[in-house]
Amino acid sequence: MRMWLLASALLLAGPALADTAPVPVAVTDHVVKVDGARNFRDAGGYATADGHVVRRGAFYRSGSLGQLTPEGRQELQALGVIGIVDLRTTQERGRDGNDWLAGAGLGYWTRDYGMSQGDMASYFADPAHRTPEAVRAMMIGAYQHLPFEQAPSYKALFAKLAGPSQGAVVVNCTAGKDRTGIAAALVLTVLGVPYETVKQDFLLSNQTIDPRELQKNLSGPIAALSPAAAAPLLGVEGDYLDAAFAAMRAKDGSVEGYLKTELGVGPVEIAAIRKRLLA
Repeated sequence: MRMWLLASALLLAGPALADTAPVPVAVTDHVVKVDGARNFRDAGGYATADGHVVRRGAFYRSGSLGQLTPEGRQELQALGVIGIVDLRTTQERGRDGNDWLAGAGLGYWTRDYGMSQGDMASYFADPAHRTPEAVRAMMIGAYQHLPFEQAPSYKALFAKLAGPSQGAVVVNCTAGKDRTGIAAALVLTVLGVPYETVKQDFLLSNQTIDPRELQKNLSGPIAALSPAAAAPLLGVEGDYLDAAFAAMRAKDGSVEGYLKTELGVGPVEIAAIRKRLLA
C-alpha cells in the first residue's frame, strides 16, 4: 500500500563514509531568511570524511516557495539561484501557489504527478491506525517507497548539480522535511559527509518547522489524530532516514547502486558535483 504522509515524504541517506564522530549541527548555522518560505536552509558547511567542506551558498533545501512575499522573492534572487527542483505534486502546487516561479528566471523544474491520498485516508479511517506506533510504522513504510517514487525528480536535481551552469541550486517540497530531506541526504552522501552528520541535518527539521502550522493542513481522518499520534507524521525521526537508505541498498545493492540504476548518476557526475560543491 502506498502511503504519502502529509504533503511531504522522502528522505534517504547512505552508509557512513567514516567512523569519525560528527560535529554537532546548529540550527543557526543553516537557517536562511527568505520571507514567506518554510524551512529554508543552507546545506553547506559540513565537513566530509576526506577533509573537504561543503560550500555554503551553493545548495539549499526548503519547503514550499509558492508563498514568498515580494521581499522573499528578492532575497531568493540575491542568493544567485540558477536552479530550483520543486518536488511538490500537481495538487500541492495548485493549492500552495507556483505561478511566479516558472517565469522568475531561476531555472525552475517540476513534474506533474499525484499522491495516493485514498490509501492514507483509508488507513486512518481505522481507529487502530491512529496510534503513535501505527503512524510511525506508516512513515517508515513510506520512506522505504519514496526513493523510488521520487527518482525522476532526484534525477533532475542531480543533473542540475552536475551541469555546467554555476550558481546555487534549491530543492524543495511542501514541508521541506521528507522528500526534500532524502534529496539533501543523498547529495551530502555523494559529497562524502559522514552518515551521522547527514542524519543530523535531516533531523534539524524538527527544530525549524512548527508542527502546529503543518497540522492545519490535515483533513479527513488524518485531522482526527491526537497530538501524540500526529507527532510522527509532522516531524522526522532517524529511523525514517535509515529505512530509506536500507531500501535503496536492498533493491540496488548500495547507495552507489541506487544512484547509478535509478538516477543515472555515475563516477563522472559525482566528480562534477564534488568539484562544484566542495571547498
